[in-house]
Amino acid sequence: MIFALVPYAVIAVLVVALVLTSVRILREYERGVVFTLGRYTGVKGPGLILLVPIIQQMVRVDLRTIVLDVPSQDIISHDNVSVKVNAVVYFRVVDPNKAIIQVEHYMQATSQLAQTTLRSVLGKHDLDEMLSERDKLNADLQQILDRQTDNWGIKIANVEIKHVDLNENMVRAIARQAEAERNRRARIINAEGEHQAAERLVEAARTLAALPEAMQLRFLSTLYDIANDRSSTVVFPVPIDLLRDLFTRRAADAPGAASPPFGKGEPGTSS
Repeated sequence: MIFALVPYAVIAVLVVALVLTSVRILREYERGVVFTLGRYTGVKGPGLILLVPIIQQMVRVDLRTIVLDVPSQDIISHDNVSVKVNAVVYFRVVDPNKAIIQVEHYMQATSQLAQTTLRSVLGKHDLDEMLSERDKLNADLQQILDRQTDNWGIKIANVEIKHVDLNENMVRAIARQAEAERNRRARIINAEGEHQAAERLVEAARTLAALPEAMQLRFLSTLYDIANDRSSTVVFPVPIDLLRDLFTRRAADAPGAASPPFGKGEPGTSS
């Protein structure tokens, strides 16, 4: 009796196995590329998928955004500086059909393409541009990768340069360059301040020269400021005009200065 049920049990196991192999469940973010006898017959999912055993095969494709870490690349910049640059690429599959049929291992292909594109694009720029214009370089990399992976059914969402590694000698050279730049800016600012101060002094001199009384008031104001200082030595400028007037008056008031010379205009005396 038991031996008579063995063939039925074997048949039942085979049927269950065939059913299990023909049933696929795809998540919301997954799609299945179906091949019938090796030929592409469509994309299915998400949900419950029934396949004909042996005749049909299915390849799962994840539609979520994938974060791809691009390894550090040795790059020689346009100004002949050797650097190491690594980046991150964010991409997703938008056409499962192309991602499976048009390219083998689309993730590996995208990774290799990102590495070569990173070297070729950054090699055309100077080191200063790599350090200061990362947003522009990221946009250029994203556009180039997106254009090249469009035939693979892949959309490049974003490319970010993470780190630019320099050797110690180059770091010291950049530090010296930055210090020299700061010194240059400080000298320019100082010279600009002297220029503006000179212009203001010229304007002040013209204003004071218009009224001599204004200069006298300025002298008195300076004397008042000096009087508040506790220094024992006071140096006070005296206007040359005042000294000239003083010397002129003294010369005019000197005895005999206005009288005519002896022997002229008066009769002489006899001995």
